[in-house]
Amino acid sequence: MNRLDAGFALALLCFVVACRADPGRSARPMAASPANVTDISEEVIPLDQVSKSQAAVIGQRVATTEITVTYSRPVARGRQIFGALVPYGKVWTPGADQATAVTFTRDVQIDAHPLPKGSYSLWAIPRSDNWTVIFNNTAKAYHDNYPGESHEVLRLDVRPEQGPDVETLSFSFPVVEGKDAVLRLEWANVKLPLSIRVP
Repeated sequence: MNRLDAGFALALLCFVVACRADPGRSARPMAASPANVTDISEEVIPLDQVSKSQAAVIGQRVATTEITVTYSRPVARGRQIFGALVPYGKVWTPGADQATAVTFTRDVQIDAHPLPKGSYSLWAIPRSDNWTVIFNNTAKAYHDNYPGESHEVLRLDVRPEQGPDVETLSFSFPVVEGKDAVLRLEWANVKLPLSIRVP
């Protein structure tokens, strides 16, 4: 074996060892199909048949816990949202069409409250100064058919924050650090953060 071949073999061996040592490389990709959406097709449809609130899915791995949010994204279109289109003091799913669904692959804490692993529909009772956020164990529900308090697993109060207007309802993970993350809902001028801690 000449010096060039030996150098290449050594570089290849180092690469293989590094790949085995990197836990991120052995991580399987997260599922990214919207679980509560049933109209996905390869068919091209006319613009006037496109849903007004289009389906979305966002996922985040925090340590070894996978979190997936599946929802539809209503658009403000110049309407007043909170206190008008979305009334204060009434149960509402943050989305449209099918209720927003959240899945955790391991037990977590939401704002320091325990929540077992599983899939949930996400609901809220908006108010001007304080929201109630509800995780309901009926994961598949329609947006205007709340499954009821008997199916609630967690109910907590969250203080909304004000921010620049967001035209289309959005979920994001603006913070992911170690075993902590923030899941944030944004629509109109409201930002609603939920702190998540994983085991």
